[in-house]
Amino acid sequence: MTLDEIRTRLSALDAQLLALVAERQRLSREVAEAKRATGLGTRDFQRERDVLMRARATAQSLDLSPDLAESVLRLLIRGSLTTQERLRVAAAGRGSGRSALVIGGAGKMGRWFVEFLASQGYNVAIADPAGRVEGFANIADWRETALDHDLIVVATPLQIANKVLQELAARKPRGIVFDIGSLKSPLRSGIKAMQEAGCRITSVHPMFGPDTELLSGRHVIFIDAGNAEAIEEARSLFASTMAEHVVMSLDEHDRLIAYVLGLSHALNIAFFTALANSGEAAPRLAQLSSTTYDAQVDVATRVARESPELYFEIQSLNDYGRESLTALRDAVERLWSSVANNDAPEFAAMMRRGREYLAGRVRET
Repeated sequence: MTLDEIRTRLSALDAQLLALVAERQRLSREVAEAKRATGLGTRDFQRERDVLMRARATAQSLDLSPDLAESVLRLLIRGSLTTQERLRVAAAGRGSGRSALVIGGAGKMGRWFVEFLASQGYNVAIADPAGRVEGFANIADWRETALDHDLIVVATPLQIANKVLQELAARKPRGIVFDIGSLKSPLRSGIKAMQEAGCRITSVHPMFGPDTELLSGRHVIFIDAGNAEAIEEARSLFASTMAEHVVMSLDEHDRLIAYVLGLSHALNIAFFTALANSGEAAPRLAQLSSTTYDAQVDVATRVARESPELYFEIQSLNDYGRESLTALRDAVERLWSSVANNDAPEFAAMMRRGREYLAGRVRET
């Protein structure tokens, strides 16, 4: 065959592959209906393992890379799970006939919640000075409404959210209210005002970004603000998803988030700052990069693209934020000292301690 004929054949095969993927997705919708009818959960890990092992064996018999086959099947499984999760959430219809107001709904995470609530049947309205979101009712100023919604989500920046909660407390809305801030320290006074006003208040932290489609393996944190009904109502929104629920106090949340978000962000900011100040051109380093370097650069690149304002808030507004930054500084100083003093045992001790710590994380999961 000529090169053009080969390319034509490849294009035809690509079209066939996509048609098969579409057929697989259609069957996934039927699987979702069957699971819902029989009360089965969305995810079956044993079934997934069987599919992946069968794919590896089939690939080997076809003289294909088993790793390639597994990677392709993992993507297809993820696509199927996303389809099934969406259908389950929509079928549950928890918001049918109920109303929701998302203050800050034009923002990235605000819009995620708008669409998430709408998929459950909520009649969603958005109040955001940034403008309208097509397909949803818009409220110019939430302060001018009756606030008779069944659910109010505060999806504004942290410092604005605290003021919103304080103003809501003065109005005493009848519905469940929660924010979705990455930190809770800056919201103390607002949450307290809501508590004292007798409002049904909780606080939610979705541990994922606005581009997330599948919640399997994702965590959603619910802050106990003293109202069990509010927590259960907020948790019920995610009952039809595969997200893992974690309930904790405000202080415990921010202390742990100082490491989960604060430390990981700081580490990557320090990493790309060191590179940017090195005088070495990024393309030149890429020419001789290692697997570890590439993996770290991938994460750092995603961090660098995020909002500086949000990331500064996460570092500066957390009552426990200095704790993780101090830990990072001490670790770098210890590393520096071990190398500068040619202290191989100390260096090895750091590596060994890290290996033991991370092995413990794997065992727990």
